[in-house]
Amino acid sequence: MLLTANPADAGKRLDVFLQERLPEHSRSRLQQWVKAERVRVEGEPQRSSYRLRGGERIEVQPLAPPPLKAVPEDLPVSILYEDADVVAVDKPAGMVVHAGAGCRSGTLVNALLHRFGALSGVGGELRPGIVHRLDRYASGVLLVARNDAAHRSLAGQFASRQVEKVYLVLVHGSVRADQGRIEKPITRDRQRRVRMTARAAQGRAALTEYRVLRRWPGFTLLEVHPHTGRTHQIRAHFASLGHPVAGDPLYGASGRTGLNRLFLHACRLSFTQPSTGQRVTVESPLPAELERWLGGLL
Repeated sequence: MLLTANPADAGKRLDVFLQERLPEHSRSRLQQWVKAERVRVEGEPQRSSYRLRGGERIEVQPLAPPPLKAVPEDLPVSILYEDADVVAVDKPAGMVVHAGAGCRSGTLVNALLHRFGALSGVGGELRPGIVHRLDRYASGVLLVARNDAAHRSLAGQFASRQVEKVYLVLVHGSVRADQGRIEKPITRDRQRRVRMTARAAQGRAALTEYRVLRRWPGFTLLEVHPHTGRTHQIRAHFASLGHPVAGDPLYGASGRTGLNRLFLHACRLSFTQPSTGQRVTVESPLPAELERWLGGLL
């Protein structure tokens, strides 16, 4: 479709202009089109923040919408724990948890639907069973609800901080204290919208505790306990201290480590079983590729 900016549109952001002209689409959906270079101003792709001058010709080529529901796929999935209510998966680094912009298949949800047939529907048809998430390039224990009652119970436990999460994390530099806590709010980074920041004064409250397990020249291995579940919490918190997670160039880590993933592993998770009330702890060993990489530091 072809749109033309009026003189009155001068100074407007491109995404704001698109939302005004195409109100049937969400702003985030329009921003996805801009990012995918499906929107061109006078024949050239621009950012969402591009300011119009007025009079430009704007060509829009809509992307097909994402699937309305996840579908089963025969993909390998490692199960750490399973009962009638809950499944605990050992998520590998590189696997997306559920479908979203730019990713319609190959997700953990697709694999679980093939394995179990049905999961909780509380989170919607694109995210059946998903109560919490792990970053794509992180690994470790992830809980999935098999029915709606279990989903509500687990969601309540996460919200009230009754779920204990423990991560093994390697960061750049020498962390000064042997143990400590980071209590800084986290919000979306205004300069780079794909990441979060703990360097702003405002944001959602976030608390991370840690203790040092081992030190090498240039690196520190930590046991990390995030008490809140903010997006990129561990990554943003340690980056704010000048200690980005190894393998995380988005937050300032060196690209010369040879890691093609985050050194961020959810090694242990404890929760209350929804039906029995018993406390359950699930553990995931450090992946072999991270063990080998640590061996190279000796």
